[in-house]
Parts: sequence; structure tokens; C-alpha cells
Amino acid sequence: MHDRLTQSMRASHLLALLFVLAALGLAATGAATGDTFYLRLGTEALIFAGLALSVDLLLGYSGALSLGQALYFGIGAYVSALTLMKLPSFWLAMAAAFLATLIASVIGGLIANRVRGVYFALITFGLAQVMAKVVYNTRELGASDGMIGIPVIEIGLGPFSVSAGSPVGFFLIVLVIIMALYALTAYLLDTPFGRVLTALKANEKRVPFLGYSVWRARMAAYVLAGVIAGLSGALYPMLRGFVSPELMFFATSGNAVISVVLGGVGTLIGAIYGSVLLVILKSIIGSWTEHHLIVIGLLFMLCVMFLPKGLAGVVRPAIETWLSRRRLAPGPQADPAGLPAIVAETARTSP
Repeated sequence: MHDRLTQSMRASHLLALLFVLAALGLAATGAATGDTFYLRLGTEALIFAGLALSVDLLLGYSGALSLGQALYFGIGAYVSALTLMKLPSFWLAMAAAFLATLIASVIGGLIANRVRGVYFALITFGLAQVMAKVVYNTRELGASDGMIGIPVIEIGLGPFSVSAGSPVGFFLIVLVIIMALYALTAYLLDTPFGRVLTALKANEKRVPFLGYSVWRARMAAYVLAGVIAGLSGALYPMLRGFVSPELMFFATSGNAVISVVLGGVGTLIGAIYGSVLLVILKSIIGSWTEHHLIVIGLLFMLCVMFLPKGLAGVVRPAIETWLSRRRLAPGPQADPAGLPAIVAETARTSP
């Protein structure tokens, strides 16, 4: 396919490549200098980028605003923590988080997808708040204090292993996982499934006339977004060594929405850039003043007013134009207008 969505995805892939190169540069610098703070901060930004990616999948492509996406992020984090405390295995923890969030997102989707618009946003918000209160009052899950003492594990990669306590090693592991989630999402959106989602956002009432089920498409997008958020959340206790009910609070979902808006709604890669930018801003501004949320709120308002398409939304059109010119560039047998030689010859000999 070579429509507008495909061209936009190719521009996003180029931005993703630049992001990976910058991340590898950070890893190399951290390894050379022995600095761990920025590597840990970058790892946290990548983990929350997975949550923002799931929000952008729903908001940017199906038009559904989820205010409770932290629910699946928190479920993934808690299931991962419980698994690691029983049996410290990275792959088992990821598999358990995947299965738990798959089941939870199916149940949540059956409830939330009964309504549309603002009611969908309110139901997702309510689901997250209810689950957060349940966890908050469950003593076996640490209640309000959360769960601490999660062991540092070794991540087996065939004949090699990487310790989750290694700043560089774990940063690279998280980078690979988050970019793999991005690649999977981008691939699915560049298929007929992605076209159906964009059709839902444009005009949901006409989709059934094309032979597609609106409910199935929305459920598939919701479940996929939930699993992405859950797998990202499963990485959090490996980084911080603890989990708390705050991971399910509205602030976590709100930060993901802010990240998407900052990076660019519907750009996919913009969610990752926006998350990194938000985490960096919170760290820098938080070191200056305890009222950093006020500053971030003002920046968010300015971005909505003056950069409604976000950072990636401003940059990506220029990349799309460049890619289009490269694809349409004249070959060795083309005339100055870019037409193939045989078409140009036909045009000149026609009466």
C-alpha cells in the first residue's frame, strides 16, 4: 500500500531510527563515563513511553480517549512483581503480565466499548480508579505502601545474560522491547486493520457498510493497547524494585495523555518522544521547584494552543515531502518533469 497512512508511517520510521541512534549514543556515553542517573532516567522514560504508545493507538487511530490506561500498566507491574518474588525469571514475569493484561483488557473492553465519546473516557477512568482502590486496600499486595524487595534478576539471552541491575544492559533491553512494541503496532496499522481503525475515527457509522464490524475493530484495538501497556508496566518493578498503587492512579494515565499530545496525536513515534520529553522536564523542573506540575501544566496548555499537532506532527510532514520526492525522483531514462521516457515520448507524438 502506498496511501497517505503508509507515507506517514515511513516518516515515523525515520524518526524512530533517529530515536534509536540517540538512545544508543546515551548508552555509549553512560558506559564510558560510568554515569547511572541518566541511564536510569532514560529507562524509566522508555517504560512510560510504552504506556503512551498504547494511549496513542486508541486516541490517534480509533479516536477513543482512554483516561484509565494506567490500569493495565499497573496490572502488568503488579503481576510482574508477584512473579519475580515467587520465581525470579524475566521471561516468566513478562509472560504472566501478558496473560493477565490480555484477560483484563478483554474484560475492560467488554465494559468500556458499550459507549462512545466522553462516556468511554469516563468508564475507563472509573475502571482504573476502582482497581486502584482495590489494590490500595489489599494487605497482601502491600496496600498503600506497595510491594518492596523485588529481587534483581538476570535476564537470559541464550548463552548470555544481562543483569537488571546493570544500567546500560537493562536500558538496552528496555529499548529493544519498546521499539519492538512500536514496530509491531506500526506494522498492524499499515494493514487493512489499521485502515479500519482510521475509518472508525473518520466516520464510524459508515464502516459497517464496508463489511467490517465496528465492535470487533474497537475491541481488537482496546485489547492490543492494554497488552502494550501491561508489557511496559511489567518492566517497571525490574527497574525500581518496588510497585505501588500510584501506578494505577489518574496521574499516570494523565501523564501518558500529555506525552501523546506533546509528541503528536496519531504519529505513534511522537508518543515515545513525548514521554521522554515529559520525564526529562519533570526531572529538571522538579530539581528547581516543588511546584513542577504547575510548570508542566502551563507547557501543556501552550503546546495545545500553539502546537496542536505536537512535535512529531510538525516535523513529520517535512519528512513525508522529502520521502515523496525521493520516490518520484526521475531515473536515468526520465524526462525533466519526472515522467518515464516512454510516457514522455507518447505525449510528444500524440496529436
